[in-house]
Amino acid sequence: MGKKKDKDVDAEDHGKVQRSSKLCGTNYPVSIAFIVVNEFCERFSYYGMKAVLTLYFIHYLHWDKNLSTAVYHAFSSLCYFTPVLGALIADSWLGKFKTVIYLSIVYVIGHVVKSVGAIPDVGDSTVHVVLSMLGLVLIAFGTGGIKPCVAAFGGDQFDEEHTEERRKFFSIFYMSINAGSVLSTIVTPILRGDCYALAFGVPAALMVIALVVFIAGNGLYKKSPPEGNVLVCVCKCIGFAIRNRWTNSKKRPKRSHWLDWAEEKYPKRLIQEIQMVFRVLVLYIPLPMFWALFDQQVKGYIQLISFMLNALLILVFIPIFDMGIYPLIRLCRIKLTNYISRYYCCNCIFDQIHATPNITFKKKRLHRHTFNENLKTTIKKCTAFMDQYLDAYGSFSQESNGLTFKKMEDIQANDIHIAWQVPQYVFITAGEVMFSITGLEFSYSQAPASMKSVLQAGWLMTVAFGNVIVLIVAEGAGMEQWTEFLLFAGLLVAVSIIFSIMAYFYTYVDPDQLDKIFREDTDDEKVGSSDSKKNEAVSLNDMPKQTKM
Repeated sequence: MGKKKDKDVDAEDHGKVQRSSKLCGTNYPVSIAFIVVNEFCERFSYYGMKAVLTLYFIHYLHWDKNLSTAVYHAFSSLCYFTPVLGALIADSWLGKFKTVIYLSIVYVIGHVVKSVGAIPDVGDSTVHVVLSMLGLVLIAFGTGGIKPCVAAFGGDQFDEEHTEERRKFFSIFYMSINAGSVLSTIVTPILRGDCYALAFGVPAALMVIALVVFIAGNGLYKKSPPEGNVLVCVCKCIGFAIRNRWTNSKKRPKRSHWLDWAEEKYPKRLIQEIQMVFRVLVLYIPLPMFWALFDQQVKGYIQLISFMLNALLILVFIPIFDMGIYPLIRLCRIKLTNYISRYYCCNCIFDQIHATPNITFKKKRLHRHTFNENLKTTIKKCTAFMDQYLDAYGSFSQESNGLTFKKMEDIQANDIHIAWQVPQYVFITAGEVMFSITGLEFSYSQAPASMKSVLQAGWLMTVAFGNVIVLIVAEGAGMEQWTEFLLFAGLLVAVSIIFSIMAYFYTYVDPDQLDKIFREDTDDEKVGSSDSKKNEAVSLNDMPKQTKM
Protein backbone atom coordinates (compact mmCIF):
# COMPACT_ATOMS: atom_id res chain seq x y z
CA MET A 1 0.00 0.00 0.00
CA GLY A 2 2.89 2.30 0.83
CA LYS A 3 4.51 1.59 -2.51
CA LYS A 4 1.28 2.44 -4.29
CA LYS A 5 1.08 5.76 -2.49
CA ASP A 6 4.70 6.52 -3.40
CA LYS A 7 3.93 5.81 -7.03
CA ASP A 8 0.92 8.09 -6.91
CA VAL A 9 3.03 10.88 -5.41
CA ASP A 10 5.72 10.40 -8.02
CA ALA A 11 3.12 10.44 -10.80
CA GLU A 12 1.60 13.60 -9.35
CA ASP A 13 5.01 15.31 -9.13
CA HIS A 14 5.83 14.18 -12.65
CA GLY A 15 2.49 15.60 -13.83
CA LYS A 16 3.37 18.96 -12.29
CA VAL A 17 6.66 19.00 -14.19
CA GLN A 18 4.82 18.17 -17.39
CA ARG A 19 2.24 20.89 -16.87
CA SER A 20 5.00 23.47 -16.55
CA SER A 21 6.29 22.71 -20.07
CA LYS A 22 4.41 25.15 -22.26
CA LEU A 23 4.98 26.47 -25.76
CA CYS A 24 6.44 30.00 -25.74
CA GLY A 25 4.67 31.07 -22.56
CA THR A 26 1.21 30.00 -23.78
CA ASN A 27 -1.12 27.41 -22.28
CA TYR A 28 -0.28 24.91 -25.02
CA PRO A 29 1.84 21.98 -23.79
CA VAL A 30 5.10 21.33 -25.65
CA SER A 31 4.03 17.71 -26.05
CA ILE A 32 1.31 18.55 -28.58
CA ALA A 33 3.99 19.60 -31.10
CA PHE A 34 5.14 15.97 -31.26
CA ILE A 35 1.56 14.76 -31.60
CA VAL A 36 0.74 17.18 -34.44
CA VAL A 37 3.93 16.29 -36.37
CA ASN A 38 3.18 12.61 -35.82
CA GLU A 39 -0.32 13.06 -37.24
CA PHE A 40 1.00 14.97 -40.27
CA CYS A 41 3.48 12.20 -41.12
CA GLU A 42 0.92 9.44 -40.49
CA ARG A 43 -1.66 11.07 -42.75
CA PHE A 44 1.00 11.59 -45.43
CA SER A 45 1.71 7.88 -45.14
CA TYR A 46 -1.93 6.84 -45.36
CA TYR A 47 -3.18 9.13 -48.11
CA GLY A 48 0.04 8.80 -50.07
CA MET A 49 -0.46 5.06 -50.26
CA LYS A 50 -4.15 5.42 -51.13
CA ALA A 51 -3.43 7.94 -53.91
CA VAL A 52 -2.00 5.23 -56.15
CA LEU A 53 -3.77 2.18 -54.72
CA THR A 54 -6.47 1.87 -57.40
CA LEU A 55 -3.92 2.39 -60.17
CA TYR A 56 -1.77 -0.30 -58.57
CA PHE A 57 -4.68 -2.74 -58.65
CA ILE A 58 -5.45 -1.99 -62.30
CA HIS A 59 -1.97 -1.65 -63.81
CA TYR A 60 0.21 -3.87 -61.63
CA LEU A 61 -2.14 -6.60 -60.41
CA HIS A 62 -4.21 -6.36 -63.62
CA TRP A 63 -7.56 -6.38 -61.88
CA ASP A 64 -10.62 -5.00 -63.60
CA LYS A 65 -12.03 -1.66 -62.50
CA ASN A 66 -15.00 -3.12 -60.59
CA LEU A 67 -12.84 -5.43 -58.47
CA SER A 68 -10.31 -2.65 -57.86
CA THR A 69 -13.02 -0.25 -56.73
CA ALA A 70 -14.63 -2.86 -54.47
CA VAL A 71 -11.34 -3.72 -52.73
CA TYR A 72 -10.47 -0.04 -52.39
CA HIS A 73 -13.78 0.76 -50.64
CA ALA A 74 -13.57 -2.37 -48.49
CA PHE A 75 -10.13 -1.28 -47.30
CA SER A 76 -11.35 2.26 -46.60
CA SER A 77 -14.30 0.95 -44.59
CA LEU A 78 -12.09 -1.40 -42.57
CA CYS A 79 -9.87 1.55 -41.64
CA TYR A 80 -12.87 3.20 -39.94
CA PHE A 81 -14.21 0.09 -38.20
CA THR A 82 -10.91 -0.90 -36.56
CA PRO A 83 -10.75 2.24 -34.33
CA VAL A 84 -13.08 0.45 -31.92
CA LEU A 85 -10.45 -2.24 -31.40
CA GLY A 86 -7.69 0.30 -30.82
CA ALA A 87 -9.85 2.30 -28.41
CA LEU A 88 -10.67 -0.77 -26.32
CA ILE A 89 -7.01 -1.76 -26.14
CA ALA A 90 -6.04 1.76 -25.08
CA ASP A 91 -8.74 2.36 -22.46
CA SER A 92 -8.78 -1.16 -21.04
CA TRP A 93 -5.29 -2.59 -21.32
CA LEU A 94 -2.23 -0.71 -22.60
CA GLY A 95 -3.12 2.95 -22.31
CA LYS A 96 -3.08 5.40 -25.22
CA PHE A 97 0.69 5.91 -25.42
CA LYS A 98 1.66 2.23 -25.66
CA THR A 99 -1.27 1.47 -27.96
CA VAL A 100 -0.12 4.13 -30.44
CA ILE A 101 3.44 2.78 -30.37
CA TYR A 102 2.57 -0.91 -30.77
CA LEU A 103 -0.04 -0.39 -33.47
CA SER A 104 2.27 2.04 -35.29
CA ILE A 105 4.78 -0.79 -35.49
CA VAL A 106 2.05 -2.96 -37.04
CA TYR A 107 1.33 -0.03 -39.38
CA VAL A 108 5.00 0.15 -40.48
CA ILE A 109 5.15 -3.61 -41.04
CA GLY A 110 2.05 -3.36 -43.23
CA HIS A 111 3.67 -0.65 -45.34
CA VAL A 112 6.85 -2.69 -45.72
CA VAL A 113 4.92 -5.80 -46.76
CA LYS A 114 2.88 -3.72 -49.21
CA SER A 115 6.05 -2.21 -50.72
CA VAL A 116 7.74 -5.61 -51.05
CA GLY A 117 4.64 -6.91 -52.82
CA ALA A 118 5.09 -4.19 -55.44
CA ILE A 119 8.66 -5.26 -56.35
CA PRO A 120 8.51 -7.06 -59.75
CA ASP A 121 11.29 -9.54 -58.91
CA VAL A 122 9.58 -10.82 -55.75
CA GLY A 123 7.59 -13.91 -56.70
CA ASP A 124 4.79 -14.23 -59.21
CA SER A 125 1.42 -12.50 -59.44
CA THR A 126 -0.04 -14.69 -56.68
CA VAL A 127 2.71 -13.64 -54.28
CA HIS A 128 2.10 -9.99 -55.19
CA VAL A 129 -1.61 -10.30 -54.47
CA VAL A 130 -1.06 -12.11 -51.14
CA LEU A 131 1.54 -9.60 -49.95
CA SER A 132 -0.60 -6.67 -51.05
CA MET A 133 -3.71 -7.91 -49.23
CA LEU A 134 -1.72 -8.81 -46.10
CA GLY A 135 -0.11 -5.38 -46.13
CA LEU A 136 -3.47 -3.63 -46.51
CA VAL A 137 -4.98 -5.58 -43.61
CA LEU A 138 -2.06 -4.66 -41.36
CA ILE A 139 -2.27 -1.03 -42.45
CA ALA A 140 -6.02 -0.97 -41.76
CA PHE A 141 -5.51 -2.29 -38.22
CA GLY A 142 -2.60 0.07 -37.67
CA THR A 143 -4.14 3.30 -38.92
CA GLY A 144 -7.57 2.50 -37.52
CA GLY A 145 -6.21 1.42 -34.16
CA ILE A 146 -4.18 4.55 -33.54
CA LYS A 147 -6.73 6.98 -34.98
CA PRO A 148 -8.90 7.45 -31.84
CA CYS A 149 -5.93 7.16 -29.49
CA VAL A 150 -3.84 9.97 -30.98
CA ALA A 151 -6.69 12.50 -30.91
CA ALA A 152 -7.70 11.59 -27.35
CA PHE A 153 -4.07 11.50 -26.21
CA GLY A 154 -3.61 15.03 -27.54
CA GLY A 155 -6.63 16.20 -25.57
CA ASP A 156 -5.18 14.60 -22.42
CA GLN A 157 -2.17 16.91 -22.54
CA PHE A 158 -4.22 19.98 -21.55
CA ASP A 159 -5.13 21.02 -18.04
CA GLU A 160 -8.81 20.98 -17.11
CA GLU A 161 -9.15 24.76 -17.15
CA HIS A 162 -7.64 25.20 -20.63
CA THR A 163 -10.72 24.14 -22.62
CA GLU A 164 -10.34 26.90 -25.22
CA GLU A 165 -6.76 25.88 -25.98
CA ARG A 166 -7.85 22.27 -26.25
CA ARG A 167 -10.58 23.23 -28.72
CA LYS A 168 -8.05 25.07 -30.88
CA PHE A 169 -5.72 22.07 -30.66
CA PHE A 170 -8.30 19.92 -32.43
CA SER A 171 -8.43 22.54 -35.21
CA ILE A 172 -4.64 22.42 -35.56
CA PHE A 173 -4.83 18.63 -35.42
CA TYR A 174 -7.31 18.58 -38.31
CA MET A 175 -5.13 21.01 -40.29
CA SER A 176 -2.19 18.62 -39.95
CA ILE A 177 -4.37 15.82 -41.32
CA ASN A 178 -5.22 17.77 -44.47
CA ALA A 179 -1.72 19.19 -44.91
CA GLY A 180 -0.32 15.66 -44.92
CA SER A 181 -2.98 14.42 -47.34
CA VAL A 182 -2.45 17.31 -49.78
CA LEU A 183 1.31 16.91 -49.92
CA SER A 184 1.19 13.13 -50.24
CA THR A 185 -1.38 13.25 -53.04
CA ILE A 186 1.04 15.43 -54.99
CA VAL A 187 4.20 13.41 -54.31
CA THR A 188 3.24 9.75 -54.58
CA PRO A 189 1.63 9.87 -58.06
CA ILE A 190 4.89 11.40 -59.30
CA LEU A 191 6.89 8.57 -57.73
CA ARG A 192 4.56 6.04 -59.30
CA GLY A 193 6.03 6.98 -62.68
CA ASP A 194 9.27 5.28 -61.61
CA CYS A 195 7.89 2.22 -59.80
CA TYR A 196 5.10 1.26 -57.42
CA ALA A 197 7.53 -0.06 -54.83
CA LEU A 198 8.98 3.46 -54.50
CA ALA A 199 5.52 5.03 -54.42
CA PHE A 200 4.60 2.75 -51.50
CA GLY A 201 8.06 2.93 -49.92
CA VAL A 202 8.01 6.69 -49.32
CA PRO A 203 4.75 6.52 -47.28
CA ALA A 204 6.36 3.67 -45.31
CA ALA A 205 9.34 5.91 -44.55
CA LEU A 206 7.00 8.71 -43.39
CA MET A 207 5.27 6.30 -41.03
CA VAL A 208 8.66 5.40 -39.53
CA ILE A 209 9.30 9.11 -39.02
CA ALA A 210 5.88 9.48 -37.40
CA LEU A 211 6.70 6.69 -34.94
CA VAL A 212 10.13 8.14 -34.10
CA VAL A 213 8.70 11.62 -33.53
CA PHE A 214 5.96 10.27 -31.27
CA ILE A 215 8.45 8.31 -29.15
CA ALA A 216 10.77 11.36 -28.97
CA GLY A 217 8.15 13.25 -26.94
CA ASN A 218 7.89 10.50 -24.33
CA GLY A 219 9.34 12.55 -21.49
CA LEU A 220 6.86 15.40 -22.03
CA TYR A 221 3.59 13.50 -22.28
CA LYS A 222 0.91 13.45 -19.64
CA LYS A 223 -0.23 9.82 -19.56
CA SER A 224 -3.49 8.57 -18.14
CA PRO A 225 -3.32 4.96 -16.96
CA PRO A 226 -5.81 2.43 -18.39
CA GLU A 227 -8.90 1.83 -16.28
CA GLY A 228 -8.83 -1.97 -16.45
CA ASN A 229 -11.01 -4.10 -18.69
CA VAL A 230 -13.62 -1.43 -19.40
CA LEU A 231 -15.37 -3.42 -22.14
CA VAL A 232 -15.97 -6.44 -19.92
CA CYS A 233 -17.23 -4.26 -17.05
CA VAL A 234 -19.55 -2.32 -19.35
CA CYS A 235 -20.97 -5.47 -20.96
CA LYS A 236 -21.52 -7.16 -17.59
CA CYS A 237 -23.17 -4.05 -16.18
CA ILE A 238 -25.53 -3.73 -19.16
CA GLY A 239 -26.34 -7.44 -19.07
CA PHE A 240 -27.08 -7.38 -15.35
CA ALA A 241 -29.28 -4.29 -15.72
CA ILE A 242 -31.33 -5.95 -18.47
CA ARG A 243 -31.74 -9.22 -16.53
CA ASN A 244 -32.56 -7.46 -13.27
CA ARG A 245 -35.15 -5.25 -14.92
CA TRP A 246 -36.71 -8.22 -16.71
CA THR A 247 -37.08 -10.27 -13.55
CA ASN A 248 -37.85 -7.59 -10.96
CA SER A 249 -39.55 -4.73 -12.78
CA LYS A 250 -43.00 -5.76 -11.48
CA LYS A 251 -41.80 -6.35 -7.92
CA ARG A 252 -39.83 -3.17 -7.34
CA PRO A 253 -40.44 0.55 -7.96
CA LYS A 254 -39.64 2.06 -11.34
CA ARG A 255 -36.26 3.67 -11.85
CA SER A 256 -35.34 6.77 -13.80
CA HIS A 257 -33.09 4.92 -16.28
CA TRP A 258 -32.98 1.28 -17.28
CA LEU A 259 -29.27 1.11 -16.43
CA ASP A 260 -30.12 2.01 -12.81
CA TRP A 261 -31.28 -1.59 -12.41
CA ALA A 262 -27.58 -2.53 -12.18
CA GLU A 263 -26.92 -0.47 -9.05
CA GLU A 264 -27.41 -3.50 -6.76
CA LYS A 265 -24.15 -4.94 -8.05
CA TYR A 266 -22.18 -2.21 -9.84
CA PRO A 267 -20.88 1.19 -8.67
CA LYS A 268 -23.04 4.20 -9.38
CA ARG A 269 -20.13 5.93 -11.07
CA LEU A 270 -19.73 3.18 -13.67
CA ILE A 271 -23.46 3.26 -14.38
CA GLN A 272 -23.42 7.02 -14.90
CA GLU A 273 -20.35 6.82 -17.17
CA ILE A 274 -22.14 4.27 -19.35
CA GLN A 275 -25.19 6.54 -19.45
CA MET A 276 -23.01 9.45 -20.57
CA VAL A 277 -21.51 7.41 -23.41
CA PHE A 278 -24.92 6.08 -24.49
CA ARG A 279 -26.39 9.58 -24.66
CA VAL A 280 -23.63 10.74 -26.98
CA LEU A 281 -23.81 7.59 -29.13
CA VAL A 282 -27.57 8.11 -29.54
CA LEU A 283 -26.79 11.63 -30.68
CA TYR A 284 -24.44 10.16 -33.31
CA ILE A 285 -27.06 7.91 -34.93
CA PRO A 286 -28.10 10.40 -37.66
CA LEU A 287 -24.55 11.57 -38.44
CA PRO A 288 -23.45 8.89 -40.98
CA MET A 289 -25.74 10.55 -43.52
CA PHE A 290 -23.44 13.60 -43.55
CA TRP A 291 -20.51 11.44 -44.60
CA ALA A 292 -22.66 9.55 -47.09
CA LEU A 293 -23.41 12.82 -48.88
CA PHE A 294 -19.85 14.08 -48.40
CA ASP A 295 -18.49 10.97 -50.15
CA GLN A 296 -20.48 11.76 -53.30
CA GLN A 297 -17.31 13.19 -54.80
CA VAL A 298 -17.01 13.75 -58.53
CA LYS A 299 -15.52 10.74 -60.27
CA GLY A 300 -13.20 10.65 -63.24
CA TYR A 301 -11.14 13.46 -64.69
CA ILE A 302 -11.65 16.01 -61.92
CA GLN A 303 -11.68 13.61 -58.97
CA LEU A 304 -8.14 14.46 -57.89
CA ILE A 305 -8.75 18.15 -58.52
CA SER A 306 -11.83 18.13 -56.29
CA PHE A 307 -9.94 16.30 -53.53
CA MET A 308 -7.09 18.81 -53.68
CA LEU A 309 -9.52 21.74 -53.70
CA ASN A 310 -11.33 20.38 -50.65
CA ALA A 311 -8.11 19.82 -48.68
CA LEU A 312 -6.67 23.22 -49.58
CA LEU A 313 -9.90 24.98 -48.63
CA ILE A 314 -9.79 23.24 -45.26
CA LEU A 315 -6.32 24.65 -44.62
CA VAL A 316 -7.67 28.12 -45.47
CA PHE A 317 -10.99 27.86 -43.64
CA ILE A 318 -9.79 26.52 -40.28
CA PRO A 319 -7.93 29.70 -39.25
CA ILE A 320 -10.71 31.85 -40.73
CA PHE A 321 -13.34 30.08 -38.63
CA ASP A 322 -11.18 29.94 -35.49
CA MET A 323 -9.98 33.53 -35.56
CA GLY A 324 -12.86 35.23 -37.36
CA ILE A 325 -16.25 33.56 -37.62
CA TYR A 326 -16.39 31.75 -34.25
CA PRO A 327 -15.34 34.81 -32.20
CA LEU A 328 -17.98 36.90 -33.98
CA ILE A 329 -20.63 34.29 -33.21
CA ARG A 330 -19.56 34.21 -29.57
CA LEU A 331 -19.89 38.00 -29.44
CA CYS A 332 -23.52 37.47 -30.38
CA ARG A 333 -23.76 35.13 -27.35
CA ILE A 334 -24.51 32.12 -29.49
CA LYS A 335 -22.82 29.00 -28.10
CA LEU A 336 -21.11 26.79 -30.55
CA THR A 337 -20.01 23.97 -29.39
CA ASN A 338 4.26 21.84 -57.82
CA TYR A 339 0.98 20.17 -58.67
CA ILE A 340 -0.48 23.31 -60.21
CA SER A 341 1.91 23.18 -63.12
CA ARG A 342 1.22 19.48 -63.71
CA TYR A 343 -2.52 20.06 -63.61
CA TYR A 344 -2.06 22.93 -66.04
CA CYS A 345 -0.14 20.57 -68.30
CA CYS A 346 -3.06 18.12 -68.34
CA ASN A 347 -5.49 20.94 -69.05
CA CYS A 348 -3.34 22.10 -71.95
CA ILE A 349 -3.39 18.61 -73.40
CA PHE A 350 -7.17 18.45 -73.23
CA ASP A 351 -7.30 21.91 -74.81
CA GLN A 352 -5.13 20.57 -77.61
CA ILE A 353 -7.44 17.62 -78.06
CA HIS A 354 -10.51 19.82 -78.33
CA ALA A 355 -8.67 22.28 -80.56
CA THR A 356 -7.31 19.71 -82.99
CA PRO A 357 -8.96 20.31 -86.39
CA ASN A 358 -9.04 16.66 -87.51
CA ILE A 359 -11.21 15.44 -84.62
CA THR A 360 -14.29 13.65 -85.91
CA PHE A 361 -17.41 13.02 -83.86
CA LYS A 362 -20.09 10.46 -84.48
CA LYS A 363 -23.56 10.34 -83.01
CA LYS A 364 -22.85 7.09 -81.23
CA ARG A 365 -21.49 7.05 -77.70
CA LEU A 366 -18.16 5.85 -79.01
CA HIS A 367 -16.24 8.94 -80.11
CA ARG A 368 -13.09 8.77 -82.20
CA HIS A 369 -10.47 11.46 -81.84
CA THR A 370 -7.54 11.43 -84.28
CA PHE A 371 -4.44 13.53 -83.78
CA ASN A 372 -0.76 13.50 -84.70
CA GLU A 373 2.31 11.79 -83.27
CA ASN A 374 3.57 14.99 -81.64
CA LEU A 375 0.51 15.05 -79.42
CA LYS A 376 1.07 11.39 -78.63
CA THR A 377 4.52 12.23 -77.31
CA THR A 378 3.08 15.07 -75.25
CA ILE A 379 0.42 12.85 -73.74
CA LYS A 380 2.99 10.23 -72.74
CA LYS A 381 4.63 12.88 -70.56
CA CYS A 382 1.46 13.58 -68.66
CA THR A 383 1.01 12.62 -65.03
CA ALA A 384 -0.38 9.54 -63.38
CA PHE A 385 -3.54 11.57 -63.06
CA MET A 386 -3.89 11.58 -66.85
CA ASP A 387 -3.28 7.81 -66.88
CA GLN A 388 -6.12 7.30 -64.43
CA TYR A 389 -8.45 9.30 -66.63
CA LEU A 390 -7.53 7.35 -69.74
CA ASP A 391 -7.96 4.01 -67.98
CA ALA A 392 -11.37 4.98 -66.72
CA TYR A 393 -12.75 6.53 -69.89
CA GLY A 394 -10.86 5.36 -72.93
CA SER A 395 -7.72 4.07 -74.64
CA PHE A 396 -5.32 4.85 -77.50
CA SER A 397 -4.85 2.73 -80.60
CA GLN A 398 -2.61 3.04 -83.68
CA GLU A 399 -4.45 3.15 -87.00
CA SER A 400 -3.49 3.98 -90.58
CA ASN A 401 -4.44 7.63 -90.28
CA GLY A 402 -2.52 8.18 -87.03
CA LEU A 403 -3.16 7.86 -83.32
CA THR A 404 -6.81 7.36 -82.36
CA PHE A 405 -8.34 7.87 -78.93
CA LYS A 406 -11.51 5.91 -78.27
CA LYS A 407 -13.60 7.27 -75.45
CA MET A 408 -16.74 5.81 -73.90
CA GLU A 409 -19.07 8.41 -72.45
CA ASP A 410 -22.00 7.86 -70.13
CA ILE A 411 -23.50 11.17 -71.20
CA GLN A 412 -22.85 13.55 -74.04
CA ALA A 413 -19.93 15.89 -73.54
CA ASN A 414 -20.56 19.48 -72.49
CA ASP A 415 -18.46 22.59 -72.16
CA ILE A 416 -19.28 23.62 -68.56
CA HIS A 417 -16.15 25.02 -66.97
CA ILE A 418 -14.77 23.31 -63.88
CA ALA A 419 -14.81 26.65 -62.05
CA TRP A 420 -18.58 26.27 -61.68
CA GLN A 421 -17.89 23.58 -59.10
CA VAL A 422 -15.79 25.82 -56.86
CA PRO A 423 -18.78 27.38 -55.00
CA GLN A 424 -20.13 23.92 -54.16
CA TYR A 425 -16.81 22.85 -52.71
CA VAL A 426 -16.56 26.06 -50.72
CA PHE A 427 -19.84 25.22 -48.98
CA ILE A 428 -18.97 21.52 -48.61
CA THR A 429 -15.60 22.35 -47.06
CA ALA A 430 -17.10 24.95 -44.72
CA GLY A 431 -19.55 22.30 -43.55
CA GLU A 432 -16.75 19.79 -43.03
CA VAL A 433 -14.71 22.26 -40.96
CA MET A 434 -17.65 23.01 -38.66
CA PHE A 435 -18.81 19.40 -38.49
CA SER A 436 -15.66 17.32 -38.25
CA ILE A 437 -13.50 19.43 -35.93
CA THR A 438 -16.43 20.08 -33.62
CA GLY A 439 -17.14 16.34 -33.54
CA LEU A 440 -13.57 15.54 -32.50
CA GLU A 441 -13.63 18.05 -29.66
CA PHE A 442 -17.18 17.13 -28.60
CA SER A 443 -16.33 13.42 -28.48
CA TYR A 444 -13.41 14.15 -26.19
CA SER A 445 -15.07 16.69 -23.90
CA GLN A 446 -18.24 14.66 -23.29
CA ALA A 447 -16.52 11.35 -22.57
CA PRO A 448 -15.60 10.10 -19.08
CA ALA A 449 -11.87 9.65 -18.52
CA SER A 450 -12.08 5.87 -18.78
CA MET A 451 -13.79 5.91 -22.20
CA LYS A 452 -12.36 8.85 -24.15
CA SER A 453 -10.78 6.67 -26.86
CA VAL A 454 -13.97 4.60 -27.08
CA LEU A 455 -16.08 7.67 -27.78
CA GLN A 456 -13.52 8.91 -30.34
CA ALA A 457 -13.91 5.54 -32.04
CA GLY A 458 -17.69 5.98 -31.95
CA TRP A 459 -17.28 9.29 -33.77
CA LEU A 460 -15.08 7.64 -36.43
CA MET A 461 -17.65 4.87 -36.83
CA THR A 462 -20.04 7.45 -38.27
CA VAL A 463 -17.63 7.74 -41.21
CA ALA A 464 -17.56 3.96 -41.65
CA PHE A 465 -21.34 3.64 -41.67
CA GLY A 466 -21.54 6.56 -44.09
CA ASN A 467 -19.34 4.60 -46.51
CA VAL A 468 -21.53 1.55 -46.04
CA ILE A 469 -24.63 3.59 -46.92
CA VAL A 470 -22.94 4.79 -50.10
CA LEU A 471 -21.98 1.25 -51.11
CA ILE A 472 -25.49 -0.07 -50.49
CA VAL A 473 -27.20 2.67 -52.45
CA ALA A 474 -24.65 2.72 -55.26
CA GLU A 475 -24.60 -1.05 -55.74
CA GLY A 476 -28.19 -1.92 -54.88
CA ALA A 477 -30.33 0.93 -56.13
CA GLY A 478 -28.82 1.24 -59.61
CA MET A 479 -29.77 4.90 -59.90
CA GLU A 480 -28.22 7.49 -62.15
CA GLN A 481 -25.60 9.82 -60.70
CA TRP A 482 -27.79 12.91 -60.46
CA THR A 483 -30.59 11.00 -58.75
CA GLU A 484 -28.11 9.68 -56.16
CA PHE A 485 -27.00 13.24 -55.45
CA LEU A 486 -30.59 14.39 -54.96
CA LEU A 487 -31.43 11.37 -52.83
CA PHE A 488 -28.52 11.89 -50.43
CA ALA A 489 -29.11 15.63 -50.29
CA GLY A 490 -32.80 15.12 -49.45
CA LEU A 491 -31.98 12.52 -46.82
CA LEU A 492 -29.43 14.84 -45.22
CA VAL A 493 -32.01 17.64 -45.00
CA ALA A 494 -34.38 15.30 -43.17
CA VAL A 495 -31.60 14.00 -40.92
CA SER A 496 -30.49 17.56 -40.14
CA ILE A 497 -33.96 18.40 -38.87
CA ILE A 498 -33.99 15.28 -36.68
CA PHE A 499 -30.50 15.99 -35.36
CA SER A 500 -31.38 19.62 -34.62
CA ILE A 501 -34.25 18.47 -32.42
CA MET A 502 -32.00 15.98 -30.63
CA ALA A 503 -29.25 18.55 -30.15
CA TYR A 504 -31.73 21.10 -28.78
CA PHE A 505 -32.35 18.89 -25.76
CA TYR A 506 -28.68 18.13 -25.19
CA THR A 507 -26.85 20.06 -22.48
CA TYR A 508 -23.09 19.89 -22.11
CA VAL A 509 -21.75 17.86 -19.20
CA ASP A 510 -18.40 18.14 -17.46
CA PRO A 511 -17.22 14.54 -16.95
CA ASP A 512 -14.65 15.75 -14.42
CA GLN A 513 -17.53 16.41 -12.02
CA LEU A 514 -17.72 12.67 -11.48
CA ASP A 515 -14.39 12.90 -9.66
CA LYS A 516 -15.83 15.54 -7.34
CA ILE A 517 -19.06 13.63 -6.67
CA PHE A 518 -17.61 10.16 -6.28
CA ARG A 519 -14.61 9.88 -4.01
CA GLU A 520 -14.66 6.13 -3.53
CA ASP A 521 -12.94 3.71 -5.87
CA THR A 522 -15.07 2.32 -8.72
CA ASP A 523 -14.80 -1.36 -7.77
CA ASP A 524 -17.43 -4.06 -7.80
CA GLU A 525 -17.80 -4.23 -4.00
CA LYS A 526 -20.79 -2.54 -2.39
CA VAL A 527 -19.67 -0.10 0.25
CA GLY A 528 -21.71 -0.13 3.44
CA SER A 529 -20.75 3.18 4.99
CA SER A 530 -23.23 6.03 5.15
CA ASP A 531 -20.95 8.31 3.15
CA SER A 532 -20.78 5.78 0.35
CA LYS A 533 -24.52 5.36 0.37
CA LYS A 534 -24.90 9.10 0.10
CA ASN A 535 -22.59 9.12 -2.90
CA GLU A 536 -24.44 6.20 -4.47
CA ALA A 537 -27.68 8.12 -4.10
CA VAL A 538 -26.33 10.87 -6.33
CA SER A 539 -27.62 10.60 -9.87
CA LEU A 540 -27.20 12.47 -13.10
CA ASN A 541 -29.85 14.87 -11.92
CA ASP A 542 -27.25 16.33 -9.54
CA MET A 543 -24.99 17.10 -12.49
CA PRO A 544 -25.80 19.53 -15.32
CA LYS A 545 -28.74 18.11 -17.25
CA GLN A 546 -27.58 16.21 -20.32
CA THR A 547 -30.28 15.26 -22.77
CA LYS A 548 -33.81 14.03 -23.19
CA MET A 549 -34.07 11.47 -25.97
